[in-house]
Amino acid sequence: MMPRQGSLGVERMCQLAQVSRAGFYRALQQSQPAEEDMVVRTAIQQIVLEHRRRYGSRRVVRELRQRGLQVNRKRVLRILREDNLLALPWRRFVFTTDSDHPLEVCLNLARRMRLTGINQLWVADITYIRLRHEFVYLAVLLDVFSRKVVGWSLGRTLETRLVLSALELAIAERQPAAGLVHHSDRGVQYACADYVALLQEHHIVPSMSRPGNPYDNAFCESFIKTLKREEINGNTYQDLADLRAHIAEFIEQYYNRQRLHSALHYLSPENFEVQHQTRGDGHAQPTASVSFFRHGEISPSDVGKTGELPTATPPLIVMDESPAGYSLASCSPAELASASPAAEHHPGED
Repeated sequence: MMPRQGSLGVERMCQLAQVSRAGFYRALQQSQPAEEDMVVRTAIQQIVLEHRRRYGSRRVVRELRQRGLQVNRKRVLRILREDNLLALPWRRFVFTTDSDHPLEVCLNLARRMRLTGINQLWVADITYIRLRHEFVYLAVLLDVFSRKVVGWSLGRTLETRLVLSALELAIAERQPAAGLVHHSDRGVQYACADYVALLQEHHIVPSMSRPGNPYDNAFCESFIKTLKREEINGNTYQDLADLRAHIAEFIEQYYNRQRLHSALHYLSPENFEVQHQTRGDGHAQPTASVSFFRHGEISPSDVGKTGELPTATPPLIVMDESPAGYSLASCSPAELASASPAAEHHPGED
């Protein structure tokens, strides 16, 4: 480990000096072992404390590299263990979906979308948080392209007002163009008339997962797991107001702006969006593309019925997934124009 010299890393400097990296590190540790070890430990402790023990060894290594320090991950992990700085453990969360309702559900568009920019696909979900004397609920909206939390709402009940507040906040902040796809589970909160009306008012296309198939909503599930592990499980909150303040700080100040995301090449969501817009050089970004199912394609849920593995790769949408009365006319992106509508769905066929 040593700081970079300008733009040169240790490997390049060793090549120029015609010495091996192993020999260089041995010489450094022999000449200044205590000083070198103290520099590494100090930097690791600063990173862990700044991120409140939310970072594991991989993200600590990435943060060290961004600060100009090259440290082996095994060494970082050993120091984290020795100094009791390992990331806080996490607990499983429970589902809050009530899909046993007579309301109309929508075709699953999310799993066939290929995204090219922000505000093309949002995913929504609800989770519960336990306080000292009550359970409260958090509704979240995530932009899949940048993994940024674009809307959230906290409340004591699972009433429609909870998810409406999160959606209203997201629309006010992002001002999405017509054709944005909103994906959720089939919970009654997302299928009710008030929520659907708000989507239609802003020309947002609804999309819903199949029963018992949460894979298309995995982005939101992943964020909730991160929130529980890195913020909720390590703290005790006095009341709802105290929890709201901490969640606001975590989402708006830390997660969206500072936390390095492995799926974004270790950039924060906001930095990723800025870099993507900069690469565009002011030119309009291409719209998202959607490929629709063809006759005979099956989903993994059919494996149990036939006893054979599906031949399609990746898993595809089943033919009878479209809800009654669904029309592609509400899908405004140009790429949907070439798609053929699904076969008519008759009540009772499910």
